[in-house]
Amino acid sequence: MKKVALSEVKDDLSKLLRMAEKEEIVITRHGKPAGILVGFKSEDDWFDYRLENDPRFLQRVLRARQSLRAGKGVKLEDV
Repeated sequence: MKKVALSEVKDDLSKLLRMAEKEEIVITRHGKPAGILVGFKSEDDWFDYRLENDPRFLQRVLRARQSLRAGKGVKLEDV
């Protein structure tokens, strides 16, 4: 994870977006973290990011896991 000052982001956003495809970039303001720049190589990467950070999807996964732990569900072998 790379740290970059806000002033540098303003000057080099295009370059930083390309860099962010490979690693997240922490944007700092007065030396303190203020945000994160995340780049996507493809629309699929963008979709995956949105899904991984969607509270409704995460809640659904949590409920499914709880259901499996409670013995409810179907084994993959039985499908």
